[in-house]
Amino acid sequence: MTPFLRQLYAAFLRVAVAVELQYRASSVIWLLGVIVEPVIYLAIWSAVATAQGGEIGGFGPQDFAAYYLVLTLVNQITGGWHMWEFQFRVQQGQFAFLLLRPVHPIHGDLAENLAHKAVMQVVLVPVVIGLGFAFAPRFALDAASLALFLPALVLAFALRFVVEWTLALACFWTTRIMAVNQTYFAVLFFLSGRVAPIALLPHWLQGAADALPFRWMVAFPVELALGRLSPAEIAAGLAAQAVWLGLAWLGLAALWPRALRRFSAVGT
Repeated sequence: MTPFLRQLYAAFLRVAVAVELQYRASSVIWLLGVIVEPVIYLAIWSAVATAQGGEIGGFGPQDFAAYYLVLTLVNQITGGWHMWEFQFRVQQGQFAFLLLRPVHPIHGDLAENLAHKAVMQVVLVPVVIGLGFAFAPRFALDAASLALFLPALVLAFALRFVVEWTLALACFWTTRIMAVNQTYFAVLFFLSGRVAPIALLPHWLQGAADALPFRWMVAFPVELALGRLSPAEIAAGLAAQAVWLGLAWLGLAALWPRALRRFSAVGT
């Protein structure tokens, strides 16, 4: 990173953290949503496992507790909201202001995203630890898997951020961007391991999850942290993350100039 970019991100992060601290109520609401969803699925799948004799698909109640507690952290760290803002940026002329800056708008969004994650972790981590005492999760920790968890998490965050930023550029071509967003998040919801661990999905959905980028955005780091993957599966997962990130970045590089030309045409 060049000195200019370091100074730029330092400034962006200071502003973003100040904004996060200013809007504490909205942050609390966001945090409640992050926590409530996995706790609901944890309770449901734990009840199903108990009704099936204590285990389903290799998961017992304590395994589900471990899975969804780790999922809570991973989903919050990798998630974002900028897809929902793009339509308003275009319709309200906010992009005209962003384009006056001498840097790509993605830098500001990335800094804002990182600042939000940093502030939320201060509260989220203690809450997850408290939930751990309540649900008694069972972890099968593996040193090698834990060592690879951080790079897998960074790749998952980068992949999800770039994919969503790229898809959001559709707002330059259509006024129905909300339909695009809802379709994307519906597919992400099922194929990223949020509704259920990938191992519990029907075989055809497991195949779709493996072939598409969604599993590698959320479920893969969770499975890796829990020690549920073989060395071959870990290598394949990291390779899939890298390949999909490269494809997403190429897509962004190809679409961004076209989006700018489209924006200029509309503006005139």
